[in-house]
Amino acid sequence: MRFRILGSGSSGNAALLVTEGARVLVDAGFSARKLSALLAEAGESLERIDAIFLTHEHGDHAAGIDGLKKHPHIQIFANPATSRAVQSKLDAAHRPAWQLFETGSRFRYRDLEIDTFAVPHDAQEPVGFRFTNGHTDDLFSPRRSLAYLTDLGHAPQNVRLQLRECDVVVVESNHCSDLLAADTKRPWSLKQRISGRHGHLSNAAARELLTETASPRWRRVYLTHLSRDCNSPETVHAALAPVRALTALAACEFAIVAPGEGTPFYDL
Repeated sequence: MRFRILGSGSSGNAALLVTEGARVLVDAGFSARKLSALLAEAGESLERIDAIFLTHEHGDHAAGIDGLKKHPHIQIFANPATSRAVQSKLDAAHRPAWQLFETGSRFRYRDLEIDTFAVPHDAQEPVGFRFTNGHTDDLFSPRRSLAYLTDLGHAPQNVRLQLRECDVVVVESNHCSDLLAADTKRPWSLKQRISGRHGHLSNAAARELLTETASPRWRRVYLTHLSRDCNSPETVHAALAPVRALTALAACEFAIVAPGEGTPFYDL
C-alpha cells in the first residue's frame, strides 16, 4: 500500500490509498476541482480513482461528492445514515454509486480488507476505517494495515483495539485546550462542542490515546486535523514528546500534518 494525505484540517480532509488493485480516497472534503488539483500533484486523477470511503457527512469530509457528476464510475462507500445525509444535500438528479455497509462490519473491496468501527462525533453515524492489504506468508506482499480516524471526541475501547492491530495510525490532534479556551473567535457553545465527548480530540487526549495503545507494530503515526487557530505543529510536537519517548515506539515515525497541508507518499 502507498498512502498520502492530500489535505487535512477544518477547510477540508482527504487521503489517497493506492494498492496494486485499487486507488481509493478516504473522505473527499474539497471541491471536485480542488481534489483534481491535489490528485494531479500526486500523479493521479479523478478518472483513476475507483472509490471513496466516507467517515461522515460533514462538509470538510464530504463536500467533494457534489461535484462528481462527471465521474459516475467512482463508488461511494458509506453507512446508510451517512449516505442519506450526503444525498439530501445533492441535486435530486445526482445519485452517486452508493455502496452501503453496516458500521462494525468487515468487507472486501478488490485487494483491500476494510474494517469499519463507530467513533463518537456529532454526525449521523461517524466511522473510522482500518484498511488491510497483503498476505501473512508472502515475503513480497506482506500484510499491512492502516487505521484512519478523525473527528472523535474521545476514544472508546473499540477504537483502541483497532489501533493496536495497525502498522500506520492516522488520528486527529485537533486543538490545544488552553488555546481553545483563550480563543476570541469562537462562541462558548462552539468551544463546548469542540471539547465535548462528541467533538474533537485535544492534544492531551491524543497523547493519552497513543500512550495507552502504543504498539511496537506501529511504523508511522500521523497527527492530523489540526485547528488553524487553536493549535500548531509546534504545540502538537511538544504535547506528544512523552509518546515519542516510549520504548515500544522506538522505531515509529511521527508526522504532524499542518493545517491545510498534505504529505508525500508513504509506502507501508
